[in-house]
Amino acid sequence: EVQLVESGGGLVQAGGSLRLSCATSGFTFEDVAIGWFRQAPGKEREGVSCILGSDGTTNFVRTADSVAGRFVISRDNDKKTGYLQMDTLTPEDTGVYYCAVLSFCAQDFSSVEFWGKGTQVTVSS
Repeated sequence: EVQLVESGGGLVQAGGSLRLSCATSGFTFEDVAIGWFRQAPGKEREGVSCILGSDGTTNFVRTADSVAGRFVISRDNDKKTGYLQMDTLTPEDTGVYYCAVLSFCAQDFSSVEFWGKGTQVTVSS
């Protein structure tokens, strides 16, 4: 059974940082891309960042323009865990953040195969 469990969300002031984790099981972690998505209240879910890589040192990364330079995605293949380091957070970053398994990192963040249940991130002004 595929499982994706996000953690690390919470309440933070504008300008602060959070690090999200996505612990996984039930599939071959090295063979898939790991992505982060978010959904703000009243808005559609959007792709944030995606990482594909099997050897831990050479990764393909795609990041949305809205978070480029502030958010960094990474993965630990030994721990089968994905991460999203979020810095310089703004209230516009508030939303539910979802981890996902993708076949590859498409430009439109499509090809999602599995979703996590999400973790809430709230940035206060």
